[in-house]
Order: sequence, then C-alpha cells, then structure tokens
Amino acid sequence: MNRNIKKVAVLGSGVMGSRIACHFANIGVEVLLLDIVPRELNEKEKARGLTMKDDHVRNRIVNEALQSAVKSNPSPLYSKSKASLISTGNFDDDISVISNCDWTIEVVVERLDIKQQVLAKVDEHRKKGSLVTSNTSGIPINSMLEGRSDDFKKHFCGSHFFNPPRYLQLLEIIPSAQTDSSVIDFLNDYGRRFLGKETVICKDTPAFIANRIGVFSIMHLFHYMPTSDFTLEEIDLLTGTVLGRPKSATFRTCDVVGLDTLVHVANGVRENCPDDEQAALFKIPDYIQKMLDQNKLGSKTGEGFYKKVKTAVKSEIHSLDLDKMDYKPGGKRKFDTIGKAKSEDDLVKRMAILYEGKDECGDFYRDAFHHLFAYVSHRIPEISDDVYRIDDAMRAGFGWELGPFEIWDALGAEKVLKNMEASGIKVSTWVTEMITKGITSFYEQKDGNVKSYKPDAGASSIIPGTKDIIKVKYLKPQKIVWENTGGSIIDLGDGILNLEFHTKMNTIGGDVLEALHKAISMAEESYQGLVIYNEGQHFSAGANVGVIFMLAIEQDYDEMAQVVKTFQDAVMRIRYSSIPVVIAPHGLTLGGGCEMCLHADKVVTHAETYMGLVEFGIGVIPGGGGTKEFAVRLSDELKEGDIRINTFRNRFLTVGQAKVSTSGEEAFELGYLRKGLDEVIISRKDQLAYAKQCAKLMAEKGYSQPAPRNDINVLGVEGLGIVYVGANSMRSGNYISDHDQLISEKLGYVMSGGDLSEIQTVSEQYLLDLERKAFVELCGTRKTLERLEHFVKNGKILRN
Repeated sequence: MNRNIKKVAVLGSGVMGSRIACHFANIGVEVLLLDIVPRELNEKEKARGLTMKDDHVRNRIVNEALQSAVKSNPSPLYSKSKASLISTGNFDDDISVISNCDWTIEVVVERLDIKQQVLAKVDEHRKKGSLVTSNTSGIPINSMLEGRSDDFKKHFCGSHFFNPPRYLQLLEIIPSAQTDSSVIDFLNDYGRRFLGKETVICKDTPAFIANRIGVFSIMHLFHYMPTSDFTLEEIDLLTGTVLGRPKSATFRTCDVVGLDTLVHVANGVRENCPDDEQAALFKIPDYIQKMLDQNKLGSKTGEGFYKKVKTAVKSEIHSLDLDKMDYKPGGKRKFDTIGKAKSEDDLVKRMAILYEGKDECGDFYRDAFHHLFAYVSHRIPEISDDVYRIDDAMRAGFGWELGPFEIWDALGAEKVLKNMEASGIKVSTWVTEMITKGITSFYEQKDGNVKSYKPDAGASSIIPGTKDIIKVKYLKPQKIVWENTGGSIIDLGDGILNLEFHTKMNTIGGDVLEALHKAISMAEESYQGLVIYNEGQHFSAGANVGVIFMLAIEQDYDEMAQVVKTFQDAVMRIRYSSIPVVIAPHGLTLGGGCEMCLHADKVVTHAETYMGLVEFGIGVIPGGGGTKEFAVRLSDELKEGDIRINTFRNRFLTVGQAKVSTSGEEAFELGYLRKGLDEVIISRKDQLAYAKQCAKLMAEKGYSQPAPRNDINVLGVEGLGIVYVGANSMRSGNYISDHDQLISEKLGYVMSGGDLSEIQTVSEQYLLDLERKAFVELCGTRKTLERLEHFVKNGKILRN
C-alpha cells in the first residue's frame, strides 16, 4: 500500500515534543500538538476572570510551550511562517482528533506507567492502520504493548529523535517483537527522504545504539580523570575538533546535555545490562555524585564542569577543580601531537598522527581508542547486527565525523588489533575471525558502492539503501577526470560531471576558479551538464580574503581589479555556459559561494543552508557578480504599479545588512533563491543524486545557452536618493559608522546603476564594471584595510 503522511499528532509539548512538531511543520505536514490541561488557574487568568472551562486556560500549557519553541534560538523552524501548520489542543478535549492523523507520536515524560496510559487513549481513538510511535531514550518498546490491540501492535514502534530534532540528524527506529516489517521499511525511508534524518534501525536494548556507545565513551573519561594529569580543558581539546567531533567535546557537551540526564542513562545501562563486560564502568564516580548532590548539573543550573564567572573586567569561563569542588581559571598546555595533527586537514590521516603520538596525548588516544573499539565489537550482535549502523548512529547522534569502526579502519584494523592484544584488551571473537579470513577492514568501496563487514555472514556486503545514493568520496579516485589543489572534477555518469572544492572551508581562490573553468569546458566539449557540490561541512565560506588583503596592503589596485574581474568572469561563465549548471549548496554558503549560486541555472539547496552576501562586514560590497545580480533581480521583480521604493529597499537591505538565511527556506525570502526554479531538499544523502538528475533532465529537454542581458532597468537617482537618505538617517542615529555609510552609498550606487537622471535600461556588463570599480575603491580606504586585516588575523568582523 502507498502510505502518505498528511497529518501528524504529537502528544506532549515539552522541549522535545514541541520541536518535533516544528520539524514536521518544516516539511509542510499539518501537526496537531496536544498536552495536559493545567490543574489550576494562574494569577493572570484569575485577574481576567477566566475559569477552568475556557479554552485559553485549558490549552495554556501547550500554547506556551509552542510559543517558547518558536521564539527559541536556534530556531526549530525553517521559517516562522511554518508555525501556521501547527494546531494545538489538550488530551481531555481533543484526543479524538487523532483519528484524522496518519502518525501519532507520543512524547510524554519518561515514565512507563504514564506512557502506557497515554497509549491506551491513542489505541482507543486512532484510525486503523495509522502509525504510532513512542519517542523514548531508553524505555523498552515491548513493555508498552500490554493491553494494546493487534492493529496497534502491528503499527507501533519506538522513534527516538535526538534533541534538537531539526539540527541533530539521528532518528533511531526501534521495532517491537510485533511491529510489521513494512512499517519499519516505511519509517526508515521516510526518516531519510522527508525528515532529512540518518535513520538507524536499533534493537530494543537499553539506551539503544547512540546513547549506549556515547555514554560509554563519556563514562570511560569520567573514570579516567582521577588518574590523569590532564585538566578538563585539555581533555576537551583532545576530544573536540582535532578528533573530528563537535567543539563542545566532552565536558562542555555534558554541561549542555545535563549531568543528571547522562547519569540517568548510565544508571539505566548498569541496572539493565548485567552481562555488559564493562558494566562496572557505568557506576557513577564519587566526584560525579558530589556534583549531582551540589546541583552542578551544567547549563540548566548555571554551573557544571564549567561556570561563567563575572570579573571586574569581563566574564570568564572557569573550570571545576574535581578535588576541591570549586572553580578556577582554566588553562591548557601545548602538545606536540596536537600541533602536528592540526596541520593535517585530512581527518583519516590525522587519526594516525594522534594514535602514533609519542607524548602523553598519544598514550591517551591509544587507551581511549582501544577501549572504544573493544566495547563496540562486543555490542554486536547485542545492540545491532551491523557495523555500519553503529557508525551511522555515532556520526548522526553525537556529531562524530568518523564512527568507531571507521576510525579503526583509518588506523589499520589488523595493526590495531595486535596492539590491543598486546595491551591485554580483548575484542569480540568475530573481529579476530574477520582478520583471519584475510579481510583487513570493516569497509571497502568500489565503483561508487560501499560494503561493510557483516559478522553474522562472515563476509562484506553492500550497505542496504545506498545504491541510489551518490557519494563523492566513494567515486574517488577512480572517477576523477581532472584535479588541482583547489578542486576535483568527477564523472558522475550519464553525461554529468561534478566539481568538488577541497580547500580549507572550501574558500574560493585562483585554483578553484581554474577548476571551475576546466569543468565547464570539459562538460561543454564531451558531457551534458555540470553539478557543483562537495561533501565538506560547508559548501563555501566565500572568496579567499587573504588574497584581497595582500593586494590591498600592497596597493596593487590594477592587479586587484583583474582578480575581481577573473571572479566575475567565472560566475558569468556559470550563467552563460552551453550546458546546464546545477549547484547544490549546504551549510555555510557565503560571499563568493553565494554568488556562484546566484548565477546557476538551478540551485538544489539543502534545508540546512546558511546563505548570504556578507562582504559588507569586511568593508567591501559583493564583487563577484552579487551586487549586479541583485540589481538584475530587482529589475525583473518590478511590475507596473509597484511601489519601487519598497522593492528597492528590501533588496538593498539584504546585501547592506549582510543578511544570512537561517535555512534553505529563508534563502527564498531573502531573495538569494528563486521561487519556482530553485528547490530545497531535506535529505543531504539524496542531494547530489537529485542535483545530477536535474542537470540531466535539463539537458535532455534541450538546453539552450542564454544570451547576455541588455534589458535591465535601473532606478538611477531615484534609487540613490533612497540610499543616501536612509544611510544618513542611520548615521545620524549612530546605528552605523562613517565607513558603513560610505559602503552603503557605494552599494546603492551600483544597484541604482549609477548617477542616472531617470530609469534607464543597462547591460549586465555595465553593472559588473560599476561593481568592480566600487569594490576596488573601497579596498583603497584605510577603514576597509583595517577590516580586512582584522578578519584575516582573527577570523572576526571589525566594526570601525
């Protein structure tokens, strides 16, 4: 049967429930959000003369929770307008409405008795065949089935979203013994394609997969600390970004999550997993218990492993002395191993540097890796039958760039196994058997497919569901047709090429532009289309500011003008190539990265794309065609009878205030993306395959090379008047500096088409020439030079 999710009911509007509701609204699904009726009136309600029968009172809890979620930062919504898809109610009056819902998600408090009561009501009112899931972080799924109908049991399972649901990619699906396999297949696919999740099927074991492994890693460090000379800050240094993990690392993550929450999970594992060979490790150390007793739980109580302390000069972050249980200014030493590792951008190669370290850091990593590898080996088949599911869960749930078995492979599975045996650390027998068979890695890749070892089969097989997913890293090096230091051109098949950037933060310099020209030339000569996509954390942080700074400080303005023109020529080549160019951005897509997108035939943007023209912050205007393109789009938007001043102001402020979209959806609202042409895709996994499909379809329909635009209407002095009056007013109110005013006027001059006496029609090249001239002139000012220098040295914006 075809199952469609048109309306979802979310039962429980707490932090998790309200945000799950928001994420379903993000993808355009109607949501019914319910919670309990308050027990009594509050003082405001009494003052208004309300009673317990009034809807305002009865829905107070759910409405306040939803409003709090919508106002929170970061936002759980792609756009505030999505909130209109969420309706609210309460369990007493509105539970029957779930009969109209295709999926009911229970998200009430983590108590089995309360969950069973709520699920009994769900069973009474749900429509036959509708899905029911419980969002729980550890309560056994099978324990919730008592007394439920056969149809309920068939369509029920666990669905563990990680908080916050919009941003953390993991969705654990936990079947019960009676869940129909078609339900699991549907949720596995729906979670990936519609919700943008890494959907991982788990066994019904305590803490499931991610929390079981993640909390083990944390508990190992909790027990390690009393025997270590490392400070809290040093452990966070060792277990953060250098290891391909979030900046919050270990102890800062504990503060964010809440120490009580972590201890709850650890206690659950210790009590319910008596056969776990590391059960003793889940016992809470004395110093952690002292923290609990003193309410040092982390961010929620204002102090945990770290505490913000206000001094006479500024606020400082102090760390906890684990012996004295008081706070002191932090500090961390420099380590040779960390210094060497940070110089290596390739994470796989960096892992080897860390593991082979000759100082105390090397000792730390070998100990941590060996215990982690042993632990995950013993969890198969207890929590999963598959290696890849454990890695998927840790990447998506805890933000690890490499999962445990991927790290093991990076270090050499056979070599590390020998080191572990020499250290007396025992792994599961299936690992030894794998190596004995001559299979020396948990993963292998070939022809764009990736296989993982299956211990129960004793052989490797293609990971299910990956045949239709295109990953650049699995195509390399076999499918690379050209590369330089800045980019690689990869044959995606079916006549479509892909250009991948691989500079630091995917910044755009001469090598990337060379790769871009080469990719377009190759596609025009022998292929049908081009996709621009990469698998870095961010699509592009923009142009290489260091190059601009060096030219500015040397006052080589002719060379600078040529550099800017080279960038302009490159983006215009995207616009006017003879083959379709589809760009698929994600994450940060700033400055020059945004300008490339503005000139593509089509943009297939990931939902989590933060796009913007941010050049104003470094003292210039967008010089790679961005300012020109906003003038072009302004011209195309103006219709007879429109109030031109309003349309112009909106376009101008987007660039002048360096607005960055908080999602792919908001990029449409800011004018970076075009409605009816560009698209948002929720699933990052499917982004490249869909972008390729779009390029192929455009070619097959018959793609014609566009003609350069000579029909752009600009406002001239009318636009300049709007800019000058606005900028002067902002400066008079001390909202902007003198230099901000100058940049604003330069930006307005280009967007208005210059000092023209009336509305006139101009060409794109005319606007590009104005844009380039303004960019170079600003680079000749002292204030812009100061901004460029500050950004290059500190990575931060200077306001002067």
